[in-house]
Amino acid sequence: MTALSPHLRQATPVVAARGEGVHLYGEDGRRYLDFTAGIGVTSTGHCHPKVVAAAQEQVGTLIHGQYTTVMHQPLRRLVDKLGEVLPAGLDSLFFTNSGSEAVEAALRLARQATGRPNVIVCHGGFHGRTVAAASMTTSGIRFRSGFSPLMSGVVVTPFPTPFRYGWDEETATRFALRELDYTLQTISSPADTAAIIVEPVLGEGGYVPANRAFIEGLRERADRHGFLLIFDEVQTGVGRTGRFWGHDHFGVTPDILVTAKGLASGFPLSGIAASEELMAKAWPGSQGGTYGANAVACAAACATLDVVRDEKLVENAEAMGKRLRHGLEAVADRTPGIGDVRGLGLMLATEFVTEDGSPDPETAARVQRAAIDEGLLLLLCGAWNQVVRMIPALVIDEAGVDEGLQAWANAVEAGTSGAAER
Repeated sequence: MTALSPHLRQATPVVAARGEGVHLYGEDGRRYLDFTAGIGVTSTGHCHPKVVAAAQEQVGTLIHGQYTTVMHQPLRRLVDKLGEVLPAGLDSLFFTNSGSEAVEAALRLARQATGRPNVIVCHGGFHGRTVAAASMTTSGIRFRSGFSPLMSGVVVTPFPTPFRYGWDEETATRFALRELDYTLQTISSPADTAAIIVEPVLGEGGYVPANRAFIEGLRERADRHGFLLIFDEVQTGVGRTGRFWGHDHFGVTPDILVTAKGLASGFPLSGIAASEELMAKAWPGSQGGTYGANAVACAAACATLDVVRDEKLVENAEAMGKRLRHGLEAVADRTPGIGDVRGLGLMLATEFVTEDGSPDPETAARVQRAAIDEGLLLLLCGAWNQVVRMIPALVIDEAGVDEGLQAWANAVEAGTSGAAER
């Protein structure tokens, strides 16, 4: 008999039969409030009618038109629609399937365009599981261990994480930028540095937002030294943070933007955006792929972007994110084992700590499991899996937020009472 790999363990025991909006339904008929959204993928909710209709219509006309062989209209429409939301000047696009592939495409472009070998990454960042992307990932050893040697030319610099350092944001930011300067002086010469890549909010690293001073500091150094600034918006893009792009909070435009996850409401699609001038510096034949810009995925992405615009989901993410954060902070105020609540928009997290302030993955896991009993699906993140994250679909309303908060409060009480008994 065949079976899935034993390492493909599900975070919940749910066997999903169907999804609708912010809910999943198990084969046993039980309804669950889904605050995982397929790890931030189902941006418009499960099976949004307009996305479903677009995909169904496309399946009946053209499923796959390989985009280095033929052109198809869903791809043309998607390019036009992204032009309406991309930062000014990022007017050239390349599509592929996954976030990892898009990150590697961004790295390849940066190295080819600059002729420089090194890439600087921020400590705690997650950029994917393929070899180059995993080499750039420092959010946890599980993503990069056991298949060395990893790609060379990767240099790690601090990310401003106030809670981990025990500093205020200004101090953490000043430290991170000072250490970046030291890195450029001691490890990766600017003449050897092709790019620095950063998530506007650390994802797997614990949902830690960057800040304007840090991002402005990266932009200034990139301009001064002639290397590129890449924003990994795989998880933060398409409205997740209460702005269309996570970097919109900081007023800085990247040289290369990476997108995936919420772009197509669950269909595999990712891409990079850069200026036409920069994209033209890619070497001939360096961009391609069999399934990239699949016609059905492109049709779903077009519908997704229409829904995000027409239903004002970016604005909803900001408003519902504030409501959700307020509730999370209220629970934290009465729970000694919660060290921090943080995030942007509908990308929020709660970090659990022991009495001495150390990471507490055991309590985080108990709370996550207790939430399942309450009908709430959540995921863990952070280096020790000590952080519980919430990423509901952008269509969530006040009733959904309040239902989730009540389930969360019950789960925290159940999970932390277990910690006290120990």
